[in-house]
Amino acid sequence: MKNLFHKWNQISLVKRILVGIVIGILLAVTIPDAAKWVTIFGSLFVGALKAVAPILVFFLVMHAISKHRSGQKTNMKTIIILYGVSTFLAGLVAVVTSFLFPVRLSLVTGAEGLTPPSGIVEVLQTLLFNVVDNPIHALLNANYIGILAWAILLGIALRHAPDTTKNTLASFSDAISKIVKWVIHLAPIGIMGLVFDAIVSNGLSALLDYGILLFVLIGCMLFIALIINPMIVYMTIRQNPYPLVFKCLRESGITAFFTRSSAANIPVNMRLCEKLDLDKDTYSVSIPLGATINMAGAAVTISVLTLAAVNTLGIQVDIGTALILCVLAAVSACGASGVAGGSLLLIPLASSLFGIPNEIAMQVVAVGFIIGVLQDSCETALNSSSDVLYTATAEYAKIRKEGIS
Repeated sequence: MKNLFHKWNQISLVKRILVGIVIGILLAVTIPDAAKWVTIFGSLFVGALKAVAPILVFFLVMHAISKHRSGQKTNMKTIIILYGVSTFLAGLVAVVTSFLFPVRLSLVTGAEGLTPPSGIVEVLQTLLFNVVDNPIHALLNANYIGILAWAILLGIALRHAPDTTKNTLASFSDAISKIVKWVIHLAPIGIMGLVFDAIVSNGLSALLDYGILLFVLIGCMLFIALIINPMIVYMTIRQNPYPLVFKCLRESGITAFFTRSSAANIPVNMRLCEKLDLDKDTYSVSIPLGATINMAGAAVTISVLTLAAVNTLGIQVDIGTALILCVLAAVSACGASGVAGGSLLLIPLASSLFGIPNEIAMQVVAVGFIIGVLQDSCETALNSSSDVLYTATAEYAKIRKEGIS
């Protein structure tokens, strides 16, 4: 048994995950009632990732900042620019695609109990209040904006601490990282449970009525993942981007697709950055930051569903308003993690740009929840995998620049 377990662990994680996916599909199709107990593995896996992610981010960021010395260069400026550019371009792609393939909806009800933000000021206000959240409360509620703020402040305060203190902090970071590796080894079993639960609970028949909408949404996300992101990477490092793009999609995107949580995928991304031999002082900050503000998938969702409502109501949209929607979608997407309900609840905010009543906009939100089983999975996979992609791109660009000089 021990030898079998050792051989299993020697297989690459991606291959083991694919085995888990196949088993989950087979169980859901053949014995859905008898295998209901399998769903517990998915819940435990996501629960474990969500449990370890906040404390991992807190200690890694604090340790990275405390080690930073004056004059020591990091890639954070480049990474933040890449995050912002990609999110804006995602909104632009979604707007152009919505003009080329206009979608109309049969509006439904079912979103009455949800409360969207009243405006962009409320989104930004929520973000600011999350920054000054109580650190214990931020950790308990996985408020990553608050966790980042406190980790950065404590890291700065500890920069002049004795080496013994910094070594203790490093030991805690290493211990938590080791726990994360143990959790990630459970990914094949956890994803097996998640796949089983998704197929048994939702099926695909409920999505057929929204096939065109899903086609536009997923088509936009695939275009961004396979064309826009590689283009940005190539323009930054002047090398073939696809090996890195496919590696990020394969080793980060697949897990994010099934967990449907950028926060839960932070440990997976940290492990991938370590595997790519990136600078730990950089990725320990950029990965949790990306899970908060790098939201290309959310920009696509907001833009496409908003313009679907516009097309349904027969509202004419000029180029200027469309460009404003791109900017609004990008800014709103960065604040999606600070709003209950994520990107879907920001649709009424974007819809208000066209004078669409809140009652109708909330019906569009309901449609979003119906197709969420695929839309949210693809959105999270795009968001999370590009966190690693742009962190690696910034580092490779720095190496290339140093090599030229």
